[in-house]
Order: sequence, then structure tokens, then C-alpha cells
Amino acid sequence: MYAVVKDGGKQYKVSEGMSLLMDRRDLAVGQTFEFPAVLLFSRDKDVRVGTPTLSNVKVVGEVMGQEMAKKVIGIRYRAKKSSRRKRGFRAKLTRVRIKEIVAS
Repeated sequence: MYAVVKDGGKQYKVSEGMSLLMDRRDLAVGQTFEFPAVLLFSRDKDVRVGTPTLSNVKVVGEVMGQEMAKKVIGIRYRAKKSSRRKRGFRAKLTRVRIKEIVAS
């Protein structure tokens, strides 16, 4: 059994018990929440596709912790100008464990 959920402009294929990294949410560790949009649900031969979302399926996740991604370094170099700029960025992420997928 799996579902496709949408959060923060990204789509994730999730199943019960799996953990995933998603964009930072301001939630405490151990707190549960429900994904706002479920796009697809599949259990064996029962496949439901939302138009655009499914209202009778909910996916519940639990926050496992807050993390930061690996640093991405951007460099800008201008030829013949003796000008360089180096910038780093680390995305803030939330690790979530999928507790249950409930379909009625």
C-alpha cells in the first residue's frame, strides 16, 4: 500500500513506516500531522487517483527531527576582472516517519 502526497510544491511517494526528508516545518519532535493533499492511493488492485486530490484518504506523519542538508556551494567568476564570489547554502529539512495511511 502506498500513496502520493503533495507538500510544499513537491510530491512524495510514501508507504507506512517509511521515513522521508521534506522541507522544514515548524513542528516539535514527536508531533503528528496530516498531509494536506493526497494525490493518489494504491492498495493491491485498488488504485484511486484524485481530481486533483482525494478527500477520503489521509496520510498521517510523525516528526522525527530537524536536519540540515549538505552544503551547496555557488561560485561566480568574472573573467579578466579579478572578481570572484563564493556563496554557500544549506537547506533546512524535517525528517518525517509515515505512521499510517487511512482510506475509507
